[in-house]
Amino acid sequence: MSSSLVTTRHLSAAVLAAATVLGAGALPASAADHPRWDRAKVGISAVQYDSPGRDDWSNRSLNREWVEITNNSRREVDLDGWTLQDEDGNTYVFDGYRLEGRSTVRIHTGVGRDTETDLFQDRRREVWDNRSDTATLRDDRGRFVDDRAWGDDRDRHHGGDHRDRHYHDGDHRDRHHDGGGHHRR
Repeated sequence: MSSSLVTTRHLSAAVLAAATVLGAGALPASAADHPRWDRAKVGISAVQYDSPGRDDWSNRSLNREWVEITNNSRREVDLDGWTLQDEDGNTYVFDGYRLEGRSTVRIHTGVGRDTETDLFQDRRREVWDNRSDTATLRDDRGRFVDDRAWGDDRDRHHGGDHRDRHYHDGDHRDRHHDGGGHHRR
């Protein structure tokens, strides 16, 4: 083999290797270091923030106020330690809950018995404001996963499934938040 052919091959290999290294370095650090698969798999799929009927703080009324979380992947996702929070800081903490693949769980505001498809915050007062609020979902490390906002010209949703929106222009109610509201199993 001629030395010019060998040199050309080595040069081509070196150029290819350099291009590969440069291409990997061109990725943003967040994309290269932290895959965003959680955000694509799990999200807020619907919010019923204005309980149908009278807002009378009855358990029935409170449980008609809910947020749905959907897992769009085929694999189960461990939601233990994840949080669902409103703008006032009322926080629900998932405790020992696993969301099956291609399924949805509904988190109700009031008191109830948890099942695979329905969880309860065990609150005695409303959480989600009828006029405007934001439901924010974070993982067990406190990282943003998804949110859903409504009211005051800010209806928005970052990620998840837009299949079923429950935005209502109900009357604003004077709410007294009881804070806490951590779910325990």
